[in-house]
Amino acid sequence: MNDIPAEAGKPDDVRRALALLNAAGARIGNSLDLDTTARELLDVAVPQFCDLASVDLYPEVFSGEDPRAPEGPDGTRPLRRVAFASAVSDGPITLGHHASGAPDPDPVELGSVHRYPAGSPYADALRTARVQRATGTLVQSTLAVPMVARGRVLGLVQFSRTKGSEPFGERDAALGAELAARAAVCVDNARLYRREHERALILQRSLLPPDDPEAAGLDIACRYLPGSTATEVGGDWFDVIELPGHRTALVVGDVMGRGLRAAVAMGELRTAVRTLALLDLEPAEVLAALDEIARGLGASRDGRGDQSGRAADLSEVYLATCVYAVYDPVTRRCAFANAGHLPPVLVEPRDDGGEQSALLLEVPRGVPLGVGGEPFEETEVELPDGSLLALYTDGLVESRYQPLDEGLQALRTTLSGPDRPLEDVCDEVLGALETHHGEDDIALLLARIQGLPAESVGDWRLPAEPKSVARARELARRQLAAWNLDDLGDTTELLVSELVTNALRHGTGFPPAEPGGDIRLRLLLDRTLVCEVWDSGLVQPRRRRARDTDEGGRGLQLVDLLSAGWGSRRTPRGKTVWFELSLPQDGEPKPPDSAEALLSLF
Repeated sequence: MNDIPAEAGKPDDVRRALALLNAAGARIGNSLDLDTTARELLDVAVPQFCDLASVDLYPEVFSGEDPRAPEGPDGTRPLRRVAFASAVSDGPITLGHHASGAPDPDPVELGSVHRYPAGSPYADALRTARVQRATGTLVQSTLAVPMVARGRVLGLVQFSRTKGSEPFGERDAALGAELAARAAVCVDNARLYRREHERALILQRSLLPPDDPEAAGLDIACRYLPGSTATEVGGDWFDVIELPGHRTALVVGDVMGRGLRAAVAMGELRTAVRTLALLDLEPAEVLAALDEIARGLGASRDGRGDQSGRAADLSEVYLATCVYAVYDPVTRRCAFANAGHLPPVLVEPRDDGGEQSALLLEVPRGVPLGVGGEPFEETEVELPDGSLLALYTDGLVESRYQPLDEGLQALRTTLSGPDRPLEDVCDEVLGALETHHGEDDIALLLARIQGLPAESVGDWRLPAEPKSVARARELARRQLAAWNLDDLGDTTELLVSELVTNALRHGTGFPPAEPGGDIRLRLLLDRTLVCEVWDSGLVQPRRRRARDTDEGGRGLQLVDLLSAGWGSRRTPRGKTVWFELSLPQDGEPKPPDSAEALLSLF
């Protein structure tokens, strides 16, 4: 604390000064909001210490940056007026003239940016980081007090006394400096918090999918609302992940906790989700793997896990809730798994076109990620065309102003009703529910079910015999002609032939099996062309580089060369090998020539 001179004969002034400092300690810095902290300072100072006062801060403070030193030939920089208080006027007043004869600044409106004249006591206080005094006509005495914290000047406080009040003395100057110093530390804490908040928000936004994610058989709309600047960023996230066979994974999760740590944990879990999704695991398997990852992250981060890599207790792990769903636009079925998250909401269409009603899906609610010890269950639901599926985080339906039950009912009510565009539904949900509390992040993901039309699907069963290779080529050629995709005919025939041949050589047919089993061929048309070949073999295909003297082994090399992507996934009764081709666009080059591709392998 700055020393406050104890001038003889004024014990009442000393008591008032100590009372003022006690009030400052109790009232200043109760929030991490810059404007609020500035107002708290003036609430303490006016009228107990001065008749009017103002607070100006450098613009960098509001963005969390370190304030720069005064620059330029006159050593002045712009400031923003953030607070003003007066016991003699309702608004800014002209302060008269300084003792030097230089005019005072014009009245400054709250929120405006201004600059103090070079050579004025205000500019000198900012430049030297020392208290300066000024006198005038209407205002007879002013203290220009720089706000200094951690060696940086953040702004300036003016304490002024009008005619009829006692001019400021040495004790007053020391007291004003102490008040400004206490407020400056609180302002700097708010600045540093705001910087962390902005960095966490930037990190979180960079990890979310684009505003208009696309998926086969789904119309998607999404919203993300961060908490207020006075609330630390949470770990809410959502994702839309394209899977083979025009399927789509829909994910919504919430990392428990706040701040940059929660945002980083969210990024790690989201990356893990995408990696696991591309392995084409079942939803329950994805959550089981995520649970292990969450526990491992906590143990490795804190360095207190046991030798098995498990964290010692729940305080050392990342806890998160998550819903993971996989939608198949061909079957219109969606598989759900839940790790402690709120249930999805489904709105099914009515055949008579009447009012739709929303219901909470009965998806078994497992334990949060990071707890461990319990398996995750999986539920499959048929979603008819026109259905609306909503995934969300608890910030949408729960706050101190809105109990969970009321929030869920409000969400169901808003989602119900006549069919309307998804973007409008998102806006209606955010408008109807208590979403401006700022206590928590909010994530909302809506998906309207469209499904692939029957004419966009070709599906055949072929006997497990050599002549099925030619039959598969013929079926693929006919289907592409029906879709007006003759430019892809040669490439598709060649790759279909390779996959069916591999199924005959290395698979065991597709059940239900008659002698030798069946092979299933499916073509799907949406934004791309997908070909899938099923068999009941469990061995996954593996691409290898054939030697020059090998007669075979180049099939998957050819598939990799000619397709936009390929892969294999497990099924409950075997495997599916697939490849994908981009659709030709007007003005774009035709697909690579299959004959040239064949020659390049030899």
